Amino acid sequence: MGRKDTVTKEYMRNPVVFADAFNKYLYRGRQVIKPEKLKRLDTAEISVPYGSGDAGVPQQRYRDVLKAAMTDGNMAYCILGIENQSDIHYAAPVKNGLYDFMQLAHQVSETAGSHKRGEGKNAGGEGSRPSQGEYLSGFYKTDRLLPVITLTIFYSAEEWDGPLTLREMYSDLDDTAAQYVPDYRVNLIAPGNMTDGEIEEFQSSLKEVVQYIKYSGDREKLQEVIQKNKNFRRLERQAAEVINVTTNSKLKYAEGQEEVDVCAAIEEMKMDSKIEGKIEGSVETYREVGYSIKDTIKHVAEKFSLSLQKSEEEVRKYWK
Repeated sequence: MGRKDTVTKEYMRNPVVFADAFNKYLYRGRQVIKPEKLKRLDTAEISVPYGSGDAGVPQQRYRDVLKAAMTDGNMAYCILGIENQSDIHYAAPVKNGLYDFMQLAHQVSETAGSHKRGEGKNAGGEGSRPSQGEYLSGFYKTDRLLPVITLTIFYSAEEWDGPLTLREMYSDLDDTAAQYVPDYRVNLIAPGNMTDGEIEEFQSSLKEVVQYIKYSGDREKLQEVIQKNKNFRRLERQAAEVINVTTNSKLKYAEGQEEVDVCAAIEEMKMDSKIEGKIEGSVETYREVGYSIKDTIKHVAEKFSLSLQKSEEEVRKYWK
C-alpha cells in the first residue's frame, strides 16, 4: 500500500470526517449522521454465493473504509462505505456495485447462519417451520437487509469524466431491452466537479481538503481561497498530510504538531524553493570554474549554513 492510500484511508477513518462526507452528499450538509453513532466494521468483504452449499468459491475484496450507522438504540440501520480514488476508475460502477452486493450477500449468509443456529425468528411465528423456499435460501420472508451506500472520493483537481452508471458502460442496446438491464449509480465527491457553494456544505476539515485540491493547479485562486478561509490557519495535521500527498505540495510543519498554519507553511515552501534555486545556481557556478564536487559540497555548506550531509544531497541533485 502506497503512502497516498495509507494517508487518505487513515483520514477517512476519522468518524467526524466520515460522517461529514455522507452528511454533505446525502443531506446537503445537515448533520443527520452522528460521528458517535458510527461503528467501524471489518473492511474485508468475503462472500460465498448462497444456495450453493459447500461448492461455492469464496470471493474477497477489501474496502477502504466501512462503518455502520447506528440508531439511538445502538441498532444498525445502514452500512456506509468509502472508496478513495487518486485516479479516475473507468469501471467504478462495476467495482462499487461488486462491493455493495458482496456486503448484501454477506448479510444473507449471516442471516441464514443465525437461522441454522436457531437464533433467528421463525417465518410464521413461534413454533412454525420455514417454507421450502425459506429453508433452501436460508433467508425468510420476514427477513430484511441493511441498505448499503458507497461513496467514492476523488482526490484530484481533474474533472471526473468516467461513467457513473452501469448503463453508460453497456454497448448499444435497443430502448425496449435497455429497460430491463440492471443499473448501478456511483456516488461521487470530486473537487473538480464541485461548485464553491457545494464545497461550503462540508462542516469538517474535509472542506479545506476539497478546496485546496480543487484549486491546487491555480496558484492565484488557491491563495485567495486560503486567505479567505480562516480554518486554513489552524488546519488539523491529518488534513494537511492528505493535502501534501494528493497534490504533491511540500507544506512543512514541525514533527508532532497537531495543527498547521497552511498560510505560513506555503510561505516557508516558497522560501525553500527560492533557496533551492540559489543552491542550484551556485553548484553550476562552482562546477563551471573547475571546482571538484568535494570542494563544491564544502563551499555550499558554508554559504547556506548546511550540514555536510545536507549539502552533499543538494549538490548531487544539481551536479551534471
